[in-house]
This record gives sequence, C-alpha cells and structure tokens, in this order.
Amino acid sequence: MTSEATDTGTVRVDSWIWSVRLTKTRSAAASACRAGHVRVNGERAKPAQTVTAGDEVRLRHAGRDRVVVVRRVIRKRVGAPVAAECYEDNSPPPPPRETTAPAGVRDRGTGRPTKRDRREMDRLRGLGAQPPSEPSAT
Repeated sequence: MTSEATDTGTVRVDSWIWSVRLTKTRSAAASACRAGHVRVNGERAKPAQTVTAGDEVRLRHAGRDRVVVVRRVIRKRVGAPVAAECYEDNSPPPPPRETTAPAGVRDRGTGRPTKRDRREMDRLRGLGAQPPSEPSAT
C-alpha cells in the first residue's frame, strides 16, 4: 500500500471526513466537529480525535444524517470512486422530494415581497394564522 492509504493505523476524524469527500473542505469538517455534528462510535468527536478501521462515524451535514463505517483509513483526498471504497454507507435514505416543502421562488428583479405576498408565502408554508371562520347563522 501507499503511504496515503493504510488498513491499520489512525488518522484525524476531520481529515478522514474530508479525504473521503463527505465534506468539501477540511475546515468545514473541523467546524462540523466543533459544532457537535460529528460522532465517532456514539461519542461527540473533536477534530483531532482519531479514527481506525471499523469505527462508526455519524455526520450531520446539509440537513441530512450520514452514517458510515470506516473500512480503510486514508490521509490524503482521493477521487470519488476510491473514496467510496474507504467506507460503508449505512445512511438512511433521503426523504422523497414530494414530502419536502416547496420553497417559494420569486422572479429575479421583482424586488422585496409585499405584505400580501409574505402572507401568501406564510400560508403556503403553513405558518400563517388561519383565516377567521364565519359566524354560524342560528
């Protein structure tokens, strides 16, 4: 094996998360660790905590939980096909697109939404107050 990949040994968790392309930058991986979004074997991980083959790493990233088991420890960032061989992905599937709330999209250059527009957006998101019910005729 090369010096970049070893089956035995340890490497920092922030470096490993970046190396297998779970985050875009190493500083983003370190920030996720400091914020408590990374767990190694169920325990909160600091950026300098080491991981070995067989460890379970949980990462909360981009509104989604990623659960991976370390297969191979690598120190340098590698291509996506090689990175996929370094872990076993046990993440839950992402929610279907139909269940996620649609985001309000406005045309570019239309300016700030009016009060009426904001009420309509809140109503669509389910945040607005319900319209008053009409009194019943008795």
